[in-house]
Amino acid sequence: MAEETRRYYEGIGRRKRASARVRIYTDGDATGNFVVNGKDVKEYFPRFGDYLALTGPLADTNFMGKMDVSVHIDGGGITGQTSAVRLGLARALVEYDENLRGSLRAGGHLTRDARIKERKKPGLKRARKAPTYTKR
Repeated sequence: MAEETRRYYEGIGRRKRASARVRIYTDGDATGNFVVNGKDVKEYFPRFGDYLALTGPLADTNFMGKMDVSVHIDGGGITGQTSAVRLGLARALVEYDENLRGSLRAGGHLTRDARIKERKKPGLKRARKAPTYTKR
């Protein structure tokens, strides 16, 4: 109930089939909580490299542990979700303070990775794999 009345800044991040809605809470009650789909971030993303990627925007702007982060994520796999959360967090930080855009851009946190799965073509087995050629 208390979460609904708090002021927040929101950013949407997408990567492949993953979509993340990230909210940051910056009021005096902020304790540095990082929650993803109702779980602690280290429980939802147990790989150490994923945690470093997720907290990159906070580390580059010196807001680590100074604001609460709430994430709702849907679709995709682990790596896609990680990148989606990172982009959403960076966009939420820019909404919070426009002056952070330069440092986030320099760290590569605001660039959307547009690579997606290529569609299957007719006559092929997959997007590019052709059937085996037989001469006779």
